[in-house]
Amino acid sequence: MSIWRDFLIAVVTALRKPDEQSLARERRRAVERLADETIRRERQATDPPE
Repeated sequence: MSIWRDFLIAVVTALRKPDEQSLARERRRAVERLADETIRRERQATDPPE
């Protein structure tokens, strides 16, 4: 019975494991959003008010 339990746990774990490429894409998008937000804040701080 233990073999089947281990097998089922391995299958469920494999199905639930996130795709490494999609994680890398999401991290890249998060860094880009952070960079855009930082640039926008810096521009607001340095641009004279109209």
